[in-house]
Amino acid sequence: MTVYLRKALREAFGETLVELGEQIPEIVVLDADISASLKTNTFAKRYPERHINCGVAEQNMMMNAAGLATTGLIPLACTYATFSSMRTCEQIRSFICYANLNVKIISTHGGIEVGWDGPTHQATEDVAMMRAIPNMTVVAPADAVATSALLRRVVAYAGPTYFRMGRNPVPVIYKPNQEFTIGKAIKLREGADVTLVAMGAMVSVGLDAVEKLAAENIQAGLLDMHTVKPLDGEALLAAARNTHAIVTLEDHNIIGGLGGAVAEFLAEHKPVPVVRVGVPDTFAESGAPHELFEKYGMSANHVVDAAHRVLK
Repeated sequence: MTVYLRKALREAFGETLVELGEQIPEIVVLDADISASLKTNTFAKRYPERHINCGVAEQNMMMNAAGLATTGLIPLACTYATFSSMRTCEQIRSFICYANLNVKIISTHGGIEVGWDGPTHQATEDVAMMRAIPNMTVVAPADAVATSALLRRVVAYAGPTYFRMGRNPVPVIYKPNQEFTIGKAIKLREGADVTLVAMGAMVSVGLDAVEKLAAENIQAGLLDMHTVKPLDGEALLAAARNTHAIVTLEDHNIIGGLGGAVAEFLAEHKPVPVVRVGVPDTFAESGAPHELFEKYGMSANHVVDAAHRVLK
């Protein structure tokens, strides 16, 4: 198995945010009393006049962000994914997306890899909620390099965007010069038998699974679908035509997230067998992330099993 360096996405976010703050004076950062955890604290110290601590009042934070966006500023509203999606859903829908305002919703602690904090802080519904709202773009980077590059793209991209990160260090799989485009998947591996389509931290799980499948003489392709909405239909169609079998990977409920988006698209455009790997429509327990991935069928070995099933 290939060994990678590991880095938390929120660390890369915080570092890139400071750089962007120097380059783009219109950026304003709002957070909900957790700047140390979100890694917005360095930006706050460097640019205190462009940082607003809204306190534990996430709904109010989104309304503030909406107002700031109407003045031409670029607000980044930052908090944990459970709060930035569920607690604030009405404000995002009716005041940000309905008006198509240029607000960037920055979410950390997505998925069950949050671990010991348990189901109150394990966001497994957020992607489904956000992709169902008109005008919203949904982005989930796979590693620190992708986080930095895609954050720059998101800040330059007009319109509401939901930017999803996990909590813990994950493998750094990309080289520093990798190019990213919103709405365009990245083909990490070619395959003739089955294609794995992954988002976020599950991309590195997919890489492990590709190696395990290769040991069985199964050629698996891998797509990093870092943009869940708009989905890269062209890349999906090419994968479906090439391998005729798809496995989706996400640290999210298998209902409504990446797996749902892929299944919906292929059902209309190129029906092929699809197996979804993710949280199996349940609230997860508290525990170490690797233990939770094993319990809920999201490890590399489970992805290999899913590939076997879809190829039957």
